[in-house]
Amino acid sequence: LFRSAAAHVFWFMVFWEFMTLSSFFLIYFNDSEKTARATVLYMVIAHLGGAAILTGMLLVSSQAGSYSFSDFSGIQLSPVFATVIFFLLFSGFGSKAGVFPVHVWLPEAHPAAPSHVSALMSAVMIKTAIYGIIRCCLWLPLIEWWGIMIIVFGALSALLGVLYALTQHDTKALLAYHSVENIGIILLGCGVGFYGMASGNGMLAAAGFIGCLYHVINHAAFKGLLFLGAGSVIFRTHTQDMNKLGGLARKMPFTAFAFLIGAMAISALPPLNGFVSEWFTYQSLIQAALGSGAAGTLIFTGAVVALAVTGVLAVMCFVKVYSVIFTGTPRDEKMWEKSKESPSLMVAGMFLLAAA
Repeated sequence: LFRSAAAHVFWFMVFWEFMTLSSFFLIYFNDSEKTARATVLYMVIAHLGGAAILTGMLLVSSQAGSYSFSDFSGIQLSPVFATVIFFLLFSGFGSKAGVFPVHVWLPEAHPAAPSHVSALMSAVMIKTAIYGIIRCCLWLPLIEWWGIMIIVFGALSALLGVLYALTQHDTKALLAYHSVENIGIILLGCGVGFYGMASGNGMLAAAGFIGCLYHVINHAAFKGLLFLGAGSVIFRTHTQDMNKLGGLARKMPFTAFAFLIGAMAISALPPLNGFVSEWFTYQSLIQAALGSGAAGTLIFTGAVVALAVTGVLAVMCFVKVYSVIFTGTPRDEKMWEKSKESPSLMVAGMFLLAAA
């Protein structure tokens, strides 16, 4: 993977910015005021993040004497200088991932973009930032408290993401906040991985990165499915407002079934994939808590509690979403009468991801 990706500061930034510009045109699907506001906010945060990434990489290259990534590994840096570079890289990539508090573009961009674009952005684009954090920070001489800081940001993103999601009535904004939540869960595993590497505990590092990377794959599957399911509903009802829906399982049974699979997976219910990757993350956090001092034990235990609370709130949120959209009495009889199942190709896309 590393050999096939851009291996030079210049080309990395060229293609990183090309990704940003491409997603700008995908989000700017119509010329409404809401869409314009969403794209401007996205571009501001994305370019500030890009500037931070470029600055961090140039500082590394100044010490390595080269712009090639192959010369960055194992460079000697003072703890203070390494920490400055780490903050630049983490904040830059974190802005693309939607880490709290630079997550604000996600709930604006997803409702404005078409549903299949939202699926692509959530499943693939924000994950490139996780790849960037892991790849670039491994150039640096790791310090244990960096991993703890990542865990704190992960716990905050997970908790606040799911809490904001519970208050939403726009289906796609709700799913956008769940992307913030799941990026937080991914960062919990990532933080444990960095902590394990910095402390010389290879087993702990492996457990953390397994939970992190497996949840990256799983989130791509179930969040892509949920956005396609939401798009199927919007395609037939022409509304993103959940309060206008209801009883659609009788009109759109295949969409309802596929959405249910995605809702169960994102809620980490066994035996689906979301449960497995979150279980790995739990195990890594518990291992870290048992092998740390008093302060570390407190932080890692708090992260376990935050992950557990996040899981409970996610279940509550998707019970609400599914019941409001697909069960119960239709809130708009005319809309319900006109509704019908989406075309077979749209259904096939959802079922492919449901199988994953």
